Amino acid sequence: MAAILFVVLGGVWGSGAGGVLGGGAGLDNPHGESSQANSLLAGTLGRHVADVVVMYESQAMDVDDPRFKAQVEAVVAKLPKDSYEWVESYYSTGSADFVSADRHKTYLALQLPGAVEEEQVVVYNRILPLFDAPGLTERFGGLTAVGQQFNAISNRDLARAELLSFPLLIILLLIVFRSLVAAALPLAIAVLVAVGSLVVLRIVGGLVDLSTAAINVVVILGLGLATDYALLIVNRFREELAAGREVEDAVVRATATAGRTVAVSGITVAVTLGGLIVFPSRFLTSLAYAGVSVVLFAVISALTVLPALLRVAGRRIDSLRIPLLGRRRPETEGTRWYRTAHGVMRRPVTVVLGITLALGALGVPLLGAVWTRPAEWALPADTDSVVVTRQLAEEFPYDPTKVISTVVRMPGPADTPEARAQLDAFAQRLDRIEGVDRAAVTGTEGDLARITLGYSLSPYGQEIRDVVTKLRAEPPPPGATALFANRPAAIVDMLTMIANGLPWMLLITSVVTFVVLFLAFGSVTLPIKTVLMNLLSLSAAFGAMVLIFQDGFLSGLLGFTAPGFIDANMPVMIAAIAFGLAMDYEVFMLARIREHYLVSRDPVESVAVGVQHTARIVTAAALLLGVVVGAFVITNVTVLKMIGVGVVVALVVDATVVRGLLVPASMKLLGRWAWWSPRPLARWWERHGMPEPEQSVVPLTPPVHVPDSAVRN
Repeated sequence: MAAILFVVLGGVWGSGAGGVLGGGAGLDNPHGESSQANSLLAGTLGRHVADVVVMYESQAMDVDDPRFKAQVEAVVAKLPKDSYEWVESYYSTGSADFVSADRHKTYLALQLPGAVEEEQVVVYNRILPLFDAPGLTERFGGLTAVGQQFNAISNRDLARAELLSFPLLIILLLIVFRSLVAAALPLAIAVLVAVGSLVVLRIVGGLVDLSTAAINVVVILGLGLATDYALLIVNRFREELAAGREVEDAVVRATATAGRTVAVSGITVAVTLGGLIVFPSRFLTSLAYAGVSVVLFAVISALTVLPALLRVAGRRIDSLRIPLLGRRRPETEGTRWYRTAHGVMRRPVTVVLGITLALGALGVPLLGAVWTRPAEWALPADTDSVVVTRQLAEEFPYDPTKVISTVVRMPGPADTPEARAQLDAFAQRLDRIEGVDRAAVTGTEGDLARITLGYSLSPYGQEIRDVVTKLRAEPPPPGATALFANRPAAIVDMLTMIANGLPWMLLITSVVTFVVLFLAFGSVTLPIKTVLMNLLSLSAAFGAMVLIFQDGFLSGLLGFTAPGFIDANMPVMIAAIAFGLAMDYEVFMLARIREHYLVSRDPVESVAVGVQHTARIVTAAALLLGVVVGAFVITNVTVLKMIGVGVVVALVVDATVVRGLLVPASMKLLGRWAWWSPRPLARWWERHGMPEPEQSVVPLTPPVHVPDSAVRN
């Protein structure tokens, strides 16, 4: 009843979560040189960069037609004076830079007020309707317009993805459980967590500034995890009932075993996502704050509300069976996995080497990755900002959005003749760097000066980043300092931030994995094996991302044009999500292996029995989560497709190749050493660890004897 009340009230209150979220993506490094430069430019010196480009076009009129001019000037006249720092057009400047080659297009370039992205977005949304010009076609480009279009398309497509994934979840749960009642329980937890996620986001968003771009991912992740966790516990509950336990004992046992797996997995996922806090960008810290909160809510729901639902359902959990699906024969499925495990363990060296080489080969394309940040290249080809970017590049002599601003702090006033001569000489040296044009001093204020540089290269590729490196290496005037801002410089700073933070994140993740697995199983060998296997899965996923999204493999099937870049935030996000999820399946499988090992002390048979009892449900759990996250693939935003493909590949590889083949083979090679710890650590674990419940589970099916000839076949 409390859960039902929470869903009703939380749904109403949580629906206002969007009102407390920030307006921008928050991808930049706030401690980078470009951010420092932007802080100086936000003062009286001014940024002098076009945030918005409004492209006007007419098939019937050219730009010199008085009617064309009247419409554009009328738009400028409608804009409130406080809605822009400056606005320029062909009609205010007379510059040919504003006129297309066919003379049927021209644009307005304007700089919005506000020192930060969120303030500029607010102003842009307020004045957007004022740009309508009857008789002309208008399109919107520039960084602020890109951000607004990115959010609008993402929100629309993610809503569609959720509508598609939920019915698929229902169908898959019915196939797994073959019962309406059993399938309904994970769905109930999923709904609870979906509502809870909105409540959590509204609370957290009131405390810290959250990125809207990150939140969409967090909500769907919470939905997928809730389904995953509920599936494990419901499945174990049904096994305990089938083994002859009473309902209450089955609930206790399921919570103590599968619930323990959920707790261990949830803690690991939460800490892994929390490791994103080492990156100062608002996008990644939002994933950390909101991700940890939503994951912990999913764990708490699975460990509190779900046991109550299981107690209410009792033996009726298998009621309302689906006639078309019939009854599953677990002994047949168990035998198949049991035979597979034994077959793998007969050739462990071959399997381990073969899979390691194969997954390593899949990761090779990662070495040639070109990293950048998301922008208009991630949007559909007919989006306004994409069209405007293409038109500026192909039809106009100058793109006002391709600007690098340099802030020079002089040792004295910047407007003296001597200082001005030094600044002009510095601008000339910058202008001589290949890839730079139109470098000029465009403003001074006190001891600060602004030099504006143009460029024609793509702002997202390696070539322009090499230009930024050369610009920063150029000595400023004696006693002065120079800082570079705008897109190319911000991307360089973002990539530096990720490169500096990634080792720390991986260290945190690896240490947490080691500690959690040691506390769970008392072994120092298993955590090392697990980390190495997870890194193999991730390398395969990242290699697939580069092959698909940078090189264009399967781009036609997935419905996008390969941009030639990879968003540098994606591997960080996918690593945090996939690494934690892999722990879910690892703990679940190792727990069942250890249960049998504690009774039999037979490491080989224990692995086969553990695989027999877990492989089907691990595959089902990965499939369910893959459906939820994989729904990102149907969106029209390339970076969302990257998330879907990256996580799904990591899940598929981990749940099939790694859990079904690599785990049995590696456990066979390790033998009893898999459970080894140094004596002092073993004694410490006996006193302070998290051992399994002492009561052993009644086997779901007796181990199946497989003759050698059958195994060979």
